[in-house]
Amino acid sequence: MSSNVRPESMERITTEALANAFIDEQVKELRAQIGDKKVLLALSGGVDSSVVAALLIKAVGQQLVCVHVNHGLLRKGEPEQVVEVFRNQMNANLIYVDAVDRFLDKLAGVAEPEKKRKIIGAEFIRVFEEEARKLDGIEFLAQGTIYPDILESDGVKAHHNVGGLPEDLKFELVEPVKLLFKDEVRVVGKALGLPDSMVYRQPFPGPGLGVRCLGAITRDRLEAVRESDAILREEFRKNGLEGKVWQYFTAVPDFRSVGVKDGKRTFAYPVIIRAVNTKDAMTATVENVPFELLQHITDRITKEVENVNRVLFDLTPKPSATIEWE
Repeated sequence: MSSNVRPESMERITTEALANAFIDEQVKELRAQIGDKKVLLALSGGVDSSVVAALLIKAVGQQLVCVHVNHGLLRKGEPEQVVEVFRNQMNANLIYVDAVDRFLDKLAGVAEPEKKRKIIGAEFIRVFEEEARKLDGIEFLAQGTIYPDILESDGVKAHHNVGGLPEDLKFELVEPVKLLFKDEVRVVGKALGLPDSMVYRQPFPGPGLGVRCLGAITRDRLEAVRESDAILREEFRKNGLEGKVWQYFTAVPDFRSVGVKDGKRTFAYPVIIRAVNTKDAMTATVENVPFELLQHITDRITKEVENVNRVLFDLTPKPSATIEWE
């Protein structure tokens, strides 16, 4: 499987047996490629990087060094889950970097979406490079490249932000799932024992909650996005919509409105709920969420999330809207 072209004879990985055969083959190939050297991986907690990490742990154990950068833009509980699953359960050699203040300071006052994306991507590369330069004996860089990345972007997994590392680091790439489609990566992840919350993680933008805290990011609105998103995901899970709806999330815009709480006037932010279904992300339809459930979610968000006094539901399909707001 060293070619960048998926062999026509390659069987689709749809069962645990096929996944286990793939895992056994990759473990042999990884051990042959890496030998007794060390390999570095930017571990985001998404399905692609998590499956690569689990494969490498199985193949080379402590020779893998995982770096998890917490930039403050992940969903509630995700950094803690990465530490719990990989360091505590899988005994990974994991470096946790708390870069929350660093990222949020860089993003202060920046409202333009593309500029926010570039700042987040560039700062991630800087943090990852700094961690890489602290380490000795690293000769390989693992990436969660999957087959659609090769088809669409000439092999560069841009949203992992490691393609821009300085050339003087001279890492050789390790890309064990580069010939798999996303659904196949999930089957392999299940066979490797990763939790469903990682294996079936929803599509999540590279800049994370940075593009769901609309406009210039402030800490109060960022926390409102994180907390309201957690409530939405919890209620969808409880009510059978997890796995049925392709993507759902909340966004908080940069304006406030008048409201009332505990008999007193408030001036707070709205939370926007987005829930869509799609096959290819080129078009999307809006999920018909039961009104009673929306009322319950609204009640929870307005009572439990600080600085929020309204909840709105986005009824717009793609087109004319995009799936994300930024």
